[in-house]
Amino acid sequence: MPLGLIALALGGFGIGLTEFVIAGLISTVASDMGVSIPVAGYLISGYALAVVVGALGLTPVLGAWRPKRALLALMVLFIVGNTLSAVATGYGMLLAGRVVAALAHGAFFGIGSVLAASLVPADRKAGAISIMFGGLTLANVLGVPLGTFVGQQWGWRATFAVIAVVGVVAAAGIAALVPDATAETQSGGSAQSPQSAGRAAGLRAELAAFRNRQVWFSLAMTVLVFGGMFGAFMYVEPLLTRVTGFDESAVPWMLVLFGVGLFVGNLLGGRWADRALARTLVVLTLALAVSLVAFALLSGSQVGSAAMLLAMGFFGFATVPGLQMRVLGHAAGAPTMASSANIAAFNVGNFLGVWISGLAISAGLGWTSPLWVGAGFASLGLVVLLAATAAERRTAPEPTEAAGAEHAEHPERLVAPSPVA
Repeated sequence: MPLGLIALALGGFGIGLTEFVIAGLISTVASDMGVSIPVAGYLISGYALAVVVGALGLTPVLGAWRPKRALLALMVLFIVGNTLSAVATGYGMLLAGRVVAALAHGAFFGIGSVLAASLVPADRKAGAISIMFGGLTLANVLGVPLGTFVGQQWGWRATFAVIAVVGVVAAAGIAALVPDATAETQSGGSAQSPQSAGRAAGLRAELAAFRNRQVWFSLAMTVLVFGGMFGAFMYVEPLLTRVTGFDESAVPWMLVLFGVGLFVGNLLGGRWADRALARTLVVLTLALAVSLVAFALLSGSQVGSAAMLLAMGFFGFATVPGLQMRVLGHAAGAPTMASSANIAAFNVGNFLGVWISGLAISAGLGWTSPLWVGAGFASLGLVVLLAATAAERRTAPEPTEAAGAEHAEHPERLVAPSPVA
């Protein structure tokens, strides 16, 4: 495995920690700031919207930079944002810190995932992306439970201070281990790259890929599938303590269980997506919807809730490599912008899932309502996926040889960036 993948995963670990740790501290933050839990949820949805702005706004600007330099600049932004959160004296300042840190999120994963795919042969690209996103899932296995414990023992500000330190370590890892490839090399030396055709021409070439309706199908799937999982997860702490009956001290251990599901699901999802992309996404999306419904029905049982929390994490994050590879596969010549757009779509889903789940709680529908909202999102995502697959089959040329059949199952192999030397 290229050492650069380890460094990218380390950066993903820090960013994942920032995004998810608030789920284990939302009641504590709400109490300390004197706001309701749905209002504290804006720290999550506001973060998600800022990710969208950063992904779509910073990626075109940083696309003309060397990828390593761009990633280091984004990590500086990440460190500043978490430091601001750590010293926040009020809700507005905390929200501002979350927004600043979030601006780095989308562009980091957008640029980083394309770079990760370029470090390995064509048949291992989804697996390479899953390793990078493995840092984010590892944040859930180890970082979020530990961050929750730190917040419970020494206050939530200490958690964000620790995250800022993680950002410094991640930046050092990227500086030492990530290859200093040019943007042109990263994109495979294409005539459409910003370096070879000029910044404006490169941006036009990147945006031209969005004329393909399958790209929009892919983005819609990402919004719905990930929004369903994330909207349910971000209110899981009050669900576990107020409905299931777990003590607050048990929450970090439950988050470990969720994180284990994320980590294993992400790794296996990458392998499955490399073998059969469309089939993998259909099965996993259906399984996610079913697991969310089962969680709602079993929420009064500690054993049942633990099992469904594990399943929700597994199926939710097993879809991530496939969703990322699908949009890359249909955005020929525009890997970086398409990748960042899909990261933005993940966070549009985050925003919508958290927002609608918060509305459901505020309407008095109970702490299980986010699970039902999430199941609805995932079901809609499955409908969009089936419609996209049917449309793709209607427009695809008939394969004339075995290679054609393989490309129909693995469209990402046609357009994925070539390895960096």
